[in-house]
Amino acid sequence: MNSRPFLFVASAAILVLLRVYAAIAERRGQPFLQSDLQMDGRPPAWSAYRLLLASFLTLFAELAFIRWVAVEIRVFAYFKNLALLLCFVGFGLGCALARQAIRWPISLKAFMGLLVVVRMPWRSGKALEGISQTLGGGADLDLWANPRVWNWVDFLSVAVLTAILFLLLVWIFIPLGQIVGRQMNLAPKPLTGYSWNLFGSLVGILAFLGASRMMLQPWVWLGVVLTGFALLQLKLRDRSLLLCLLIPLVMLLHDPATRDHFSIWTPYQQIEYTRLYAQNGDFAEGTVKVNHTGYQAIVNLSADFLARHPKLLKETEGENPYNVAYRFAKPSPSVLIVGSGTGNDVAAAIRHNSSIVDAVEIDPAILALGKREHPEHPYDSPAVSAHLTDARAFLERTSRRYDLVMFGLLDSHTQFSDYSNMRIDNFVYTMESFHEAIEHLNPDGVLFVKFAVERPWMGRRLTEMLQQTFGKPPVVFFAASSYTPYAVCFAISRSSRVEDALRNDPSLAGFVAQHPFPTNSPDVPVTTDDWPYLYQQGRSIPRTYLMLGVLVILVTAGLYLRIPEARRQAPSLFYFAMGAGFMLLETQAISRLALYFGTTWQVNGIVISVLLTALLAANLAVEHFPKSLSSVWIVVPLLMGLMAVYWLPFAQMQGSPALVGMTVAGVFFIPVVFAGLLFSLEFRDELSPAAALGANVLGAVVGGLLENLSLILGMRGLIPITIGIYCIAAIALSLRRRTLLTE
Repeated sequence: MNSRPFLFVASAAILVLLRVYAAIAERRGQPFLQSDLQMDGRPPAWSAYRLLLASFLTLFAELAFIRWVAVEIRVFAYFKNLALLLCFVGFGLGCALARQAIRWPISLKAFMGLLVVVRMPWRSGKALEGISQTLGGGADLDLWANPRVWNWVDFLSVAVLTAILFLLLVWIFIPLGQIVGRQMNLAPKPLTGYSWNLFGSLVGILAFLGASRMMLQPWVWLGVVLTGFALLQLKLRDRSLLLCLLIPLVMLLHDPATRDHFSIWTPYQQIEYTRLYAQNGDFAEGTVKVNHTGYQAIVNLSADFLARHPKLLKETEGENPYNVAYRFAKPSPSVLIVGSGTGNDVAAAIRHNSSIVDAVEIDPAILALGKREHPEHPYDSPAVSAHLTDARAFLERTSRRYDLVMFGLLDSHTQFSDYSNMRIDNFVYTMESFHEAIEHLNPDGVLFVKFAVERPWMGRRLTEMLQQTFGKPPVVFFAASSYTPYAVCFAISRSSRVEDALRNDPSLAGFVAQHPFPTNSPDVPVTTDDWPYLYQQGRSIPRTYLMLGVLVILVTAGLYLRIPEARRQAPSLFYFAMGAGFMLLETQAISRLALYFGTTWQVNGIVISVLLTALLAANLAVEHFPKSLSSVWIVVPLLMGLMAVYWLPFAQMQGSPALVGMTVAGVFFIPVVFAGLLFSLEFRDELSPAAALGANVLGAVVGGLLENLSLILGMRGLIPITIGIYCIAAIALSLRRRTLLTE
């Protein structure tokens, strides 16, 4: 029995009762969440506790809502920085409203409204999936199979619903921006308040990393956010009201689980697992969904099981996508599998008597699921070594060579960072990655790539990349199966191993000839470590990105222009440019370091934490040694550091990946520190810290939108733009100081 409708009705009833109770209190002149006064009637004074808590909640809530929304509305899993920018918009608007009453009522309505809309058990799921299908339906993107045909009517209707979701996210964060901005204004010194703000943000990131590590459910994360909102209230009655909202929150986010159906929230995504059984009670298949969409199936292809169920496979065993690769490789091969998942490819390697099997998987929950659930128990074989890491990181660090290197179906459904629109597997399918793979092949070794190619240009791209890497075209063919629609297979070797296999095995040659894959689509650019956008057809900004960006700008401008202070005075150009520049710099650092340390969630979190720590250290340096620093001598090394990031040939550096990665991190660390010093030096004497912080955050929104230019220019091409933005900041600083001197 599906309990979600009951839980939804119960949650709605509780929310209605709380609203009625609040209405009765308003009639009696005792409104909830409307007072900014303390218990003694005085306005709140400077409180490091309130600033620390609000700063903690800002970062924690950003990460929590980004992850949750990306799962429930799956198109956001592919445009993850979009949700981040909306959180920035809300926080920035809150800073601009720091002198006004804290807007808790609308924030709490938006919070609970977002939960109700997204988790509604009847029709909202279809409506929200319509958003994903329409926004992902562009021919210049390859997001998923069978997208909805794109047209203006669909897009405009979806744009309205998307704008509502955007507004709900923005409204949630306005009170946090107001509290942080107000406390920054009340702080004894602006830099003191900024230090507490940075420290609280750092703790928020580390706390969410801990929640991800423990694979906690979203009701825990969002429950922490709601509890934090309650602790920020000044009256006990208001705290009690907010804590009562935890009941409908848990009900709305509850996912019923049984022994044969349950969900896991991994550090990367949500996994839904379902066991299916044959008529005689045998385990037949385990289906794995990621973010509510089909991902992979755990299947039993052992000889004993197939003998008991002869009608299970429509294809012959040798034509099965998991088995066909071994018809090209030498007998009892040594095998590397990148993207080993729940173990189907590993089981095939064991069935073919592979001598050594290195299985690489990035998601700990998927790997654990395979170890526990796969009926052939391939991970228990003494020949198998499982490696929980990123594919590129493993390729760069291992010295072993293999007879067969297999790229499994590792097309990801999520981004590796909230700060960019790059998917986890983008760096796996680049020219540099294939060159690394070829270095790990024995002289007679075979590279075998399986990919769910949905669009002809994607197949053309993979074919062209392999042809450029090996100097000859790969053998490309379809391999359908009874449990997946199909896989497009690419087989190639430096020697004539693949060609010899076809010549010596007529049935294999016939199968390949009968299932050709067309590779005659128009030319598309190959992907590289600098332009790793595998799922994008060409070097352009897809219309989906453009229209969503325009929608963000319209929502931001519409809300910002309603603020009286904003209509009277534009945001500070200096702080605005500093926010835009730092967002681009942060995106660059995360993306570049992922090449050397892996696109894992740990690397992502560590890099962001280190960047925040660098800003905190720069702020403390300015606070304690103000006379030793000059803006001129900060701007020059900042720009020189950015030029070093642009000109240094990182790809040609020799040495171990860890050593090269530390060198790259050190080079990026220089402009980050000097950007922090420049910001803090000016922020030290700021008369309105809240307005400055608001301008800085809104600038970060623009920086996040400018990050999409990498889709045209490549990641390295963002550095000159970053240099130009910091030059604008330096000019704005000079003009600002001249204005202050003349006043």
